[in-house]
Amino acid sequence: MKPILLIAVCFFSSGVCFSQTAETFFDRGMEKGERGDCHGAIADYTKAIKLKPYYAMAYHRRGLEKYRLKDYSGAIADYTKAIELQPNVANGYGARGLAKAKVKDHRGAIVDFTRAIELGPDDADAYGNRGLAKENLEDHRGAIADYTKAIELKPDYVGAYFLRGFVKVVLKDSSGAIADYTKAIELKPNGADAYGARGILRLQAGDKVNGCADLKKASDLGSAMALKAYRSFCK
Repeated sequence: MKPILLIAVCFFSSGVCFSQTAETFFDRGMEKGERGDCHGAIADYTKAIKLKPYYAMAYHRRGLEKYRLKDYSGAIADYTKAIELQPNVANGYGARGLAKAKVKDHRGAIVDFTRAIELGPDDADAYGNRGLAKENLEDHRGAIADYTKAIELKPDYVGAYFLRGFVKVVLKDSSGAIADYTKAIELKPNGADAYGARGILRLQAGDKVNGCADLKKASDLGSAMALKAYRSFCK
């Protein structure tokens, strides 16, 4: 068969007469993931891994797509393989920690977030995520310490202020909680949850005017719970 004719047959019959590498499938998986095609991305990462069994990043990215599909056990398995291949990459531990938290393995999550912090001491998210895992185990003081460190590293970390405020409520530090919710509101003025939480605390402290104002603002921002509370305590 003449070369030109061979090329034409390859092109029109299958389109795969060129060599597809693991990187080709990986890049295609990335593109599909960015488009929200999680299943397609997983299929391409699987092909990349078949061609290159020690492709740590392909395992990691496949784990991410499985996490998005709420296949947390599958995600943990892929993150674990990626960690085995590249044990000194902080992102792998952080990602696996999030998946472990989803299956309520909070102790395992803490171990992973701690390792992520050891490898990346300036990772505010790792501290924030570890704080939440500690809170789920009712280690309130430990949670506050982690949220405080996260805020130190990332002063505009809205979630850390809000979650620290919640823990302070549990510890009956209402004034400290109000201060944290206020900071969360300053950073995110359209945060209904922070307005609602601060409003309840203000009502409990006897500050009905400001408490009701907060609940009204939270309800205006779409909080059904705040609207219910406003109708109960402010009418």
